[in-house]
Amino acid sequence: MISYSSFTLDNGLQVLVHEDHTVDIAVMNILYDVGSRDENPAKTGFAHLFEHLMFGGSQNIPSYDTPLQRVGGENNAFTSTDITNYYLTIPASNLETGFWLESDRMLSLSFDPKVLEVQRSVVIEEFRQRYLNQPYGDVWLKLRPLAYQSHPYQWATIGKEVSHIENATLDDVKDFFFRYYRPSNAILVVAGKVTVDQVKRLSEKWFGPVPATTKPTRSLPPEPVQQKKRTLTVEAKVPTSALYKAYHMAGRFHADYYAIDLMSDVLGRGQSSRLFHQLVKEKEIFTSLSSYVTSTIDPGLLVISGHLKEGISLTRAEQEVDAVVTELVEKGVREEELEKVKSQAESSLAFGEVEVMNRAMNLAFASLSGNPNLVNEEVTRIQAVTTEDLARVAKDVLREEKSNVMYYQSTK
Repeated sequence: MISYSSFTLDNGLQVLVHEDHTVDIAVMNILYDVGSRDENPAKTGFAHLFEHLMFGGSQNIPSYDTPLQRVGGENNAFTSTDITNYYLTIPASNLETGFWLESDRMLSLSFDPKVLEVQRSVVIEEFRQRYLNQPYGDVWLKLRPLAYQSHPYQWATIGKEVSHIENATLDDVKDFFFRYYRPSNAILVVAGKVTVDQVKRLSEKWFGPVPATTKPTRSLPPEPVQQKKRTLTVEAKVPTSALYKAYHMAGRFHADYYAIDLMSDVLGRGQSSRLFHQLVKEKEIFTSLSSYVTSTIDPGLLVISGHLKEGISLTRAEQEVDAVVTELVEKGVREEELEKVKSQAESSLAFGEVEVMNRAMNLAFASLSGNPNLVNEEVTRIQAVTTEDLARVAKDVLREEKSNVMYYQSTK
């Protein structure tokens, strides 16, 4: 159970406080409600670029890391299709330093052309090394546009192509910053050895002066219901051939999300799952095989992916996967299977809440649903899922016409 208090500043900044006086640290998590889905299709990769730019200094503080490290703090960030998240850990006695740094860069970045060039180079190098020059690195660059024809989930957070980052201008950067990096578009969670009164005082002092703006409206093109199976064959010099099969499913805050997530666990979570047990252990079709959900806020994907054993064709591999999937759809899930994956899911939640930073992150993300207490309701929602629920969502999600299959053929 994550206890919390909440309030909103006059400029629209949502603030949540989670007190835990068993630790000597304080954490700050700032979630900006902007991800790669909010980008211009002709200018992708900006949300991820900003993850880097926000560490390049502000008008008043040329180096973000230096003053934080001097007081024993550390920080990091990540970008997804839906959010951009910044977080720091600091000795509780030095919490105000965190407020000073985070509020200052929300107020305004330096917009120094040199900073843009440095971070642009870093992102371009990351694009090339992690996505273009690494075995299987381009999987999501190809699978996303196969699965999504209209919705902006069709590109990865790194962007569609390197040229979009290469051509980013300072005006593009300023426009993106002043549109999305505003108090009304952010959720701040402060957790650890803190008090609500202390956080209120520091929030008003440091974030209160940041000008208010209207929260940007989001009107994204919906993804049409897929009516026909799509396939793509890719040839590359990779160690082994691989199969990726993605089905459309409900989004993260949909009522069916938990049933679909548990269904994917029955199929492919761990060595006792159906896919792994039958096709890796028994038949030796794959050397690795799993299934998972993308957990995106808008309708996402249930993905089955695996690397084939030498000498097995991609055609046979897919047939074997389909046989396992069909069996689940037609015969359903046994009660003991469901109880096992429920226990796994609940254990993961409990383990994830050991660290105070994870609690802060989870609380911030739950707030996006409009119900911060979702963070405390997940176990109940998982426990409420029945075998009948799994049978129903299996028939809806695991349909061949809703599948997108990428045959990743090794040419080594």
